[in-house]
Amino acid sequence: MTGSIQVAVLQYCAGADQSVTLPLVRRLVTEAAKSGARFICLPECANFLAADKKSLRMLAEEEAGSQSLACLTELAKTHHIFISAGSLMMRTDSEDKQANRSYLVGPHGSILARYDKIHMFDADVGDGKQYRESEHFKPGAKLVHCQTDIGHIGLSICYDIRFPRLYRQLAQAGAEMITIPAAFTQTTGQAHWHILQRARAIETGCFVLSSAQCGIHADGRRTYGHSLIVGPWGEILADAQDTEEGFVQAEIDLKEVQAARAALRHLQHQPEYQ
Repeated sequence: MTGSIQVAVLQYCAGADQSVTLPLVRRLVTEAAKSGARFICLPECANFLAADKKSLRMLAEEEAGSQSLACLTELAKTHHIFISAGSLMMRTDSEDKQANRSYLVGPHGSILARYDKIHMFDADVGDGKQYRESEHFKPGAKLVHCQTDIGHIGLSICYDIRFPRLYRQLAQAGAEMITIPAAFTQTTGQAHWHILQRARAIETGCFVLSSAQCGIHADGRRTYGHSLIVGPWGEILADAQDTEEGFVQAEIDLKEVQAARAALRHLQHQPEYQ
């Protein structure tokens, strides 16, 4: 790809089921597309953030009949845009575990790539809640990236960000943009969100596109917001406010990826340590 493009990252508070969330998604994607964005990114749990494990199991969809995925492929086709579906809650062959799955959708409505979240957020962060994703989700195992008309895109989800080797491998595989849809807690977000996003951008020489959940959800969780677009030199190009629903956008030029990697060639350096 040559030239620059407009990219947008959405930010909202997902409802407890997709009937609440999808009308909001449709409105925000349409607004971002009308503002000129050619690549629009949604957050983790883009279709809903379930109140409990029982609700998650009941509301998760099969890909073939997914209303959420159908909504996004229709929007991509209507507006002739690329969409990162953030992540959708999808059924697997496991009786009690779902997939936290990101989709990359092309401008003709086709699914270009699928990525299942690898790293499970099992943590006690001091906010009065326990997080045990491994009890609810079946982890993925594959690195996923995709060459498109707008550039080479690598996929990841939220807690993956704490594992830098994943991002180094995506960059070495050719990724120029990396999506990091998220539902960061307020506690970890205040402490680590901006630092981690900038670090992954600097380490990889990639544009980082991070769409985030915000606000208080049905399960009582409070998410941090601050959807970000970060340049390959680590500069923040756009930052949404912590509780504001909407989107932010920026114009990006992939020549900046080449320039950052030419200046700092650490992706080519792989010394062995004793």
